[in-house]
Amino acid sequence: MLGNNNPETQAVPIIGLDNSSDLNDTSSAPLISTLGNNNFAATQPPALLSAIAAAASIDAANIVNWELELFDTQPAQTGGLNKDFIFGGRIDDKLCSWAAVEGFIAAPEPTEAINLVAVFDDEEIGSLLRQGARGNFLPSTIERLSEAFSEGKGEKDALGRTYANSFLVSADVTHAVNPNFLPNYLDQHAPRLNVGVVVSADSNGHMTTDAVSTAFITRIADLSGCTLQVFQIRNDSRSGGTVGPMLSSAMGVRAVDVGIPQLSMHSIRATTGAKDPGLGVKLFEGVYRWFDQVSGEYNF
Repeated sequence: MLGNNNPETQAVPIIGLDNSSDLNDTSSAPLISTLGNNNFAATQPPALLSAIAAAASIDAANIVNWELELFDTQPAQTGGLNKDFIFGGRIDDKLCSWAAVEGFIAAPEPTEAINLVAVFDDEEIGSLLRQGARGNFLPSTIERLSEAFSEGKGEKDALGRTYANSFLVSADVTHAVNPNFLPNYLDQHAPRLNVGVVVSADSNGHMTTDAVSTAFITRIADLSGCTLQVFQIRNDSRSGGTVGPMLSSAMGVRAVDVGIPQLSMHSIRATTGAKDPGLGVKLFEGVYRWFDQVSGEYNF
């Protein structure tokens, strides 16, 4: 919503038509009468209730609540003169989530470390809900793992040492350079599509990247045969935020912010490079594969 439009009153989705001249039409009465004591379903538009019940192959009377989300039904597709692009909805941040999970699956089983991939909800509205990254789900999971592996060994401060020996890669899509807006980028900090994952840095602390974590991820990229790009955010602007700072500060863990580049961020049809999802998998797989070696080399 741009300009003077009201997102509450002027962005209500239109899901169908009712051109009935009789506003007192009772055609929905049979459906409502079968709902019994289901107070929630009885308050919903009957046509919508029927559509969802049919799609889920259940009786409408069994729907006790729902969460609905609008999305573009067109499948993603490649495009451009040489099929260099992928056009698709909901790229932010399902793109990095998919690449991280695929990299996790492709990596060999570690001998010294525990590989972990965490995928959160609600990042775009602040991450404060139960399933968001600002909650304690990830720290509490790591605490349980630490306790399980130290049980009976009399180890003290196992959780603190686990955090100190860990490394967090915060992955969220980042801005690829748009030739229409070149002045918004610093020289040599204009990420391109189909080149490689981007390290995002911000001197104002909206990214968790620092010199130590940049050196760490650069070494992993070298061992993995990956090209890294660097996006230093201008001091006079802000490029959104990620879950990296909130998680690294909560756990005191070394961390870096990286992202797969894209255009048209937050639009209904975003754009990324046709090679970029695979380049993301390659780097994330390398993080799991080479973590032990790089930790030893750098004595982190």
